[in-house]
Amino acid sequence: MKFIRKNIFNALFVLFILIIVFVPDAKAFFLKGLMEIGFYKPNTETSGESVAGLDGIRFKDVKGNLVDLGDLKGKVIFLNFWATWCPPCRAEMPSVNKLYKQFKDDTDIVFIFADADGDFAKSGKFMSDRKYEMPIYKVESDIPEKVFAGALPTTVIFDKQGRLSFKHEGVANYADKKVIDFIRKLKNSR
Repeated sequence: MKFIRKNIFNALFVLFILIIVFVPDAKAFFLKGLMEIGFYKPNTETSGESVAGLDGIRFKDVKGNLVDLGDLKGKVIFLNFWATWCPPCRAEMPSVNKLYKQFKDDTDIVFIFADADGDFAKSGKFMSDRKYEMPIYKVESDIPEKVFAGALPTTVIFDKQGRLSFKHEGVANYADKKVIDFIRKLKNSR
């Protein structure tokens, strides 16, 4: 009897691992659960690192409008690179959406959610199916490696002077109070 129970437990464990590995929504659900119990808190210590020339780093929105980061000096910029097929991106999206909803009417903070695939139809459907309100962009220029080296998700926050104040590669809980306080601090700094 013990042998059968052990085999059943092992089979269920292997099935659980396979589901987590091969089903993006399952992996996202698992990661989201880990975020909610306190894992994946981003480090919000200010780096103040300069990025040579924000001018020319451009993104295009769904309506075809171009946004150049160089034109956004004087504003805090929250820039998130993601993809619809990326389980860690899916896991952090509810927290990112919550953060966006909190600050979306603040004219001193700009949110750019750059779909790494640049497929507005697919990313728009993803956002509307989940009732996320975040504005979707696609990359329209070269991105310095200091800003985005290809890891998804990647989130960077620039202060009002255009300095790279925060960079995190991988999943994180952006609805965390530390992140909210960090953005407010950047907004209120000179």
